[in-house]
Amino acid sequence: MGNLMKWNESLFPNVSRLFDDFFRNELTDWTTRNFAAMGTTMPAVNIKETDDDFLIEVAAPGMNKKDFNVEVDNGMLVISAEREMSDEEKNDNYTRKEFSYQSFKRSFMLPESVDAEKINAKYTDGILRLSLPKKPEAKPQPAKTIKIS
Repeated sequence: MGNLMKWNESLFPNVSRLFDDFFRNELTDWTTRNFAAMGTTMPAVNIKETDDDFLIEVAAPGMNKKDFNVEVDNGMLVISAEREMSDEEKNDNYTRKEFSYQSFKRSFMLPESVDAEKINAKYTDGILRLSLPKKPEAKPQPAKTIKIS
């Protein structure tokens, strides 16, 4: 019959902290180093709600509008981009060829108040701006005076 033992951290506090710190720091360092090296970063996103729509801004400098793909699939707004660059230099004794690849994908669950058929997007000055209009019934309605008879 097996025994169920609870780890008593008070007996070995430094061992537990050592493993936690090691794995947390290694994972964080590895993730930061490798995603930066691969050119894969998550762009900053701002979301603002107005009476008429939701506005989404995606910071993606250095991209072109043809690099983006924006689609709505089963109530999910998916924004993705891919950009591949290469540079080749040939001289008498050597050839140097460098590649760079950037990509990201962000997904947002659309509220039922959004009219998905009227979503529009524009890319200017390094920012992808999307306007997600609300359905008429979701917009604030003016106060209505009821006549008393």
